[in-house]
Amino acid sequence: MVESETVKSVLYDLGADLCGIAPVERFADAPTGFHPRDIYGECRAVVAFARRLPSGVLAASSCVPYTRANDQAIEEADSLAFRAAIRLEELGMRSVVIPSDDPYEHWEPERMYGRGILSLRHAAMLAGLGVLSRNTLLINERFGNMIQLGALLVDAELEGDPLAAYEGCLPDCDLCIDSCPAGALDGKTADQEKCRPHSMVTNARGFQLKKCYVCRMVCPHSLGL
Repeated sequence: MVESETVKSVLYDLGADLCGIAPVERFADAPTGFHPRDIYGECRAVVAFARRLPSGVLAASSCVPYTRANDQAIEEADSLAFRAAIRLEELGMRSVVIPSDDPYEHWEPERMYGRGILSLRHAAMLAGLGVLSRNTLLINERFGNMIQLGALLVDAELEGDPLAAYEGCLPDCDLCIDSCPAGALDGKTADQEKCRPHSMVTNARGFQLKKCYVCRMVCPHSLGL
């Protein structure tokens, strides 16, 4: 039987900066249709991991460095999950790769609302990688919110990691809410209808740019606690 530490070692050897495990029982409050077992009926645990982003991109006056770094982190997270799934399969453990970003199926065009097949933020939180902040991003004590998440659904019972015990948001801090140019944050969720047109733009050359990431940048804990 493959142990939890062996699974995490595989992820770290392949380049994960963070890795944690959440037994599937921790997902009791997941919305109907978005529970790990709605995706993979044999799932017994979720292996969540993260790749860090270089913090210097937040200091650039152009959004291009941030856009490329974010895209690269997504590509690396997906590649890492793909390679980890193969490595775990060689050890006798079947897993299902969850995309780090898209594609996803749930889309409500009238309010520009999309939802991934599994909430990676909540999966990472339940695996002990961090806590959710008022800007809806996960905050990790070492890397702040400058991380890109990924996950694998595995068919083995694994020991879970303890939940993060630290506080992510400072008491009464509303910097992200007050600073959002689109007014898309309320401290609990992000209004995608307001956020998407402001944050994702296509320039005259046809490049998609992540134009706004103020909520990530102004967080006092964007780079760690």
